[in-house]
Amino acid sequence: MASQHGDASRIAFIGGGNMARAIIGGLLAKGKPEDTIAVADPSPDAQRALVEMGVTRTVDDAGAIVSDADLIVLAVKPQIMRAVASGFRGTIPEGTVVMSIAAGISVKALKSYLGEDVAIVRCMPNTPALVGRGVAGLYADAGVSALQRDLATDAMAAVGSTLWVDHETDIDTVIAVSGSGPAYFFAFMEAMINVAVEMGMDRKTATDLTLQTALGAATLASSVEISVSDLRRNVSSPGGTTEQAVKAFQEGGLETLVREAMLACKSRAEVMTKELE
Repeated sequence: MASQHGDASRIAFIGGGNMARAIIGGLLAKGKPEDTIAVADPSPDAQRALVEMGVTRTVDDAGAIVSDADLIVLAVKPQIMRAVASGFRGTIPEGTVVMSIAAGISVKALKSYLGEDVAIVRCMPNTPALVGRGVAGLYADAGVSALQRDLATDAMAAVGSTLWVDHETDIDTVIAVSGSGPAYFFAFMEAMINVAVEMGMDRKTATDLTLQTALGAATLASSVEISVSDLRRNVSSPGGTTEQAVKAFQEGGLETLVREAMLACKSRAEVMTKELE
């Protein structure tokens, strides 16, 4: 089967969980025809949720939907990937590309499950995709064509921005930066809210202030040409309140702590890959 561009391409999702539904919702919102999307998930609840979204083809078995797909999206948990993917080995059409959004599953492992001649893309999305503001890092195996890369890009662009990395090992860094990154910001916001409450503010007000500040800061940083370092300096007037707060962060080793956290995240991703292989 020759892969197709745009609305005509057929996408088979293997797994209908939160991330798959986010991507499907983004595609449908952008006008992709419902009959070009199929989902395999054995859960009746997942199938019901998909039908409510507008998906017209839901099945229990992945083998029922891969044979006419241009793009197959593997959206199952890493621990069951081998069993699920091996179940439809040999049924993937020539010209079809398989994109895995599972952490820790290498191209080598995927090819061992699906076949050495299958074109593979690894993708690391993040949870803001659930609200259309995600970012996905992608890596293409050498056998992936430019057309197939476009199919993967178009799918993930439905829920945010995309970027391609040149080396598969870079996916582990993507995990440490953006894949797990939302949790870092959630933890920071959680701490700010708790401290504001300690200072006497009610929790709702503290939460509203913190979330809007985080949103505003990210929006500003993505809307101007200057670096985040310059933005930080611009709001840190000498002798002012912000300068004192930033100084406390620096003296407390904020950058060292962030480095340790991200390295721990990347190390765990590397270990997961070895375990799952």
